[in-house]
Amino acid sequence: MKKLKIAFQGEYGAFSEQAAIAYFGKDCIPVPKENFKDVFEVVAQKRTAFGIIPIENSVFGSVHQNFDLLQEFSLHIVGELKLRIKMNLMVLPGTALNEIRHIYSHPQGLGQSDKFLRTLKNITLHPFYDTAGAAKMISAENRIDSAAIASEQAAEHYQLTILKKNIETDHRNFTRFLVVSTKAIHPTQKAKTSLIFATKHIPGSLVLCLSAFAERSINLLKIESRPFVGKPWEYLFFVDIDSDQKNTKSISALQELKKHTSYLKILGSYETGKVVK
Repeated sequence: MKKLKIAFQGEYGAFSEQAAIAYFGKDCIPVPKENFKDVFEVVAQKRTAFGIIPIENSVFGSVHQNFDLLQEFSLHIVGELKLRIKMNLMVLPGTALNEIRHIYSHPQGLGQSDKFLRTLKNITLHPFYDTAGAAKMISAENRIDSAAIASEQAAEHYQLTILKKNIETDHRNFTRFLVVSTKAIHPTQKAKTSLIFATKHIPGSLVLCLSAFAERSINLLKIESRPFVGKPWEYLFFVDIDSDQKNTKSISALQELKKHTSYLKILGSYETGKVVK
């Protein structure tokens, strides 16, 4: 059987790679990409079967760029996964904690480890493009006075030693990942649906849009607004509903919603994702 290629943003050892393996299994082939747009492009071009992207973190909130890319590209959300994020301080073998003068990680990695980092002295923090990228750099450049904050997989991949495990400030730290594909699916288990819409410019239009779901007892799991690119001072609303788009109530709600919107895009229905701790 041909192994699935799964695009993710970051270096090997990134949390997105961990999410890909947790979702698709160890036989998948994770394909690292420099940025999120590259992930969308290779999936759209069918160079990989799927892409996996972070969409929100329970501590730091949403990854806004990926909301914009979901609106820009004609891809479908076909799955999700909630991954427990465990931050670890790692160094070259032989480096002691009191020898560290520089710590590198993605800004969220630094932010999520703030309480631990404030216990250290004479340390300079350096935001980096990727948690696993920071680990890769320290290994490749033999930075004996430096540490990275990244996943256990990154430490293993780049042959670093973990000095401190689970240094994240809030251990209820989860990132929700979405799986995207060129083909939509029809979920057979408990499902949710993600969509984007822009309201018409009339008083109470957002209330009318949301009432389409409330009047049919469809629960809204998430709503977030983003600027509508190309239309200054207009906004898109990203919504997750607790329902499959093809059931009777959802069909009726979406028909009603369409009456009150100037733009509507269904991103996909997919099974409610598992939590991986």
